Amino acid sequence: MFNLELFISKYVTKRNESMFIDDINLYRNELITKIQGKSVLVIGGAGSIGSSFIKALLPYKPRTLVVVDTNENALAELTRDLRSTKDMYMPEDYITYPMDFSSPVFKKMFRQRGGFDIVGNFSAHKHVRSEKDIYSVEALLQNNVLHAKLLLDLLAEYPPEEYFCVSTDKAANPVNVMGASKRIMEDVIFSYSDKFPVKTARFANVAFSNGSLPAGFLSRIQKQQPLSAPSDVKRYFVSPEESGQICMLACMLGNNREIFFPRLDEAQMMTFDAIGTALLEEQGYEVLKCSSDEEAIDKAEALKGGSNMYPVHYSLSDTSGEKGYEEFYTELESVDFNRFKSLGVVTEKEIPNKTNIDELFNRLNDVFNKEITTKDEVVEIMMDYLPNFKHIETGKSLDSKM
Repeated sequence: MFNLELFISKYVTKRNESMFIDDINLYRNELITKIQGKSVLVIGGAGSIGSSFIKALLPYKPRTLVVVDTNENALAELTRDLRSTKDMYMPEDYITYPMDFSSPVFKKMFRQRGGFDIVGNFSAHKHVRSEKDIYSVEALLQNNVLHAKLLLDLLAEYPPEEYFCVSTDKAANPVNVMGASKRIMEDVIFSYSDKFPVKTARFANVAFSNGSLPAGFLSRIQKQQPLSAPSDVKRYFVSPEESGQICMLACMLGNNREIFFPRLDEAQMMTFDAIGTALLEEQGYEVLKCSSDEEAIDKAEALKGGSNMYPVHYSLSDTSGEKGYEEFYTELESVDFNRFKSLGVVTEKEIPNKTNIDELFNRLNDVFNKEITTKDEVVEIMMDYLPNFKHIETGKSLDSKM
């Protein structure tokens, strides 16, 4: 039987155990002190990273766990998964809510409970493909930036002991709207750091996370459909378990206004086509390289007849917002490499200029309140706020590819 966890360990991360295990063991007592008996709210907790954060947190026995997510089915699966896992601690006060964190009913629930000790926000548009047109760009910015501020205003009524919001490696010198939105999000949460402690983490691709290209490989194989992937895009990868652990470490051990990131070197980068080939070979197929999506789709018909040749189309990347390399910090940021074995920490981040943030929000709200606006207008507003935002526009979206 195919074991995805073992496959990730062997072919993707190439690590037999979590890269964060030494730091977790070293700070075990501090983690117990900060988590045990506390009330925890996890927003977006049914997603890949949010659910992994929950699994990393539960062994330290929080008193309360409330999980909010708009995906009702994923919340049901999260509960089944947690309750089916041997020796998994589950607090008596555990409840899931299928709701939007910007909705009135969420505010009612939050206020009735009088806030939470620990709040993690994992609700985000995370895909570069989420900037295909003005409507997708507005939805992305509403979720990642504008609604995030509304949440912070609510939290300020009952300040948490710790607040964590996940960022992305694409926030460092961003080239796409998603990455730029996360970079702005960092400023937004740090602007509330005088009210309660805020931390975040930039990290790489989570191997086989929901909606990711590698996860799509599994769906394509199940449906006997061809695989398609860029051959020139190298990325860092962490395992699902590691993604939750880095967020827990940042949330619980980070100082106010710090950004955590994994210490990975370039030799650990992987290309998506290499992952696809390894996955097919692990399942007993021989790769058949095709020159186009159409050719691969035609050749896939042979799979239904029992062919061992699996068609793939590996090609160069040509879509908007694709960065040729990954970085976790910029040359203008101060970085501490001494505190942790497996983590670097961006330190000495100042409280952002709140007047500039308010002006940005006013401009975004004004442009979104117009009956007609354009993606270019929004990108220009973001570039005015982020001078290092160099948007890569090719006029082609990932949705145009297989």
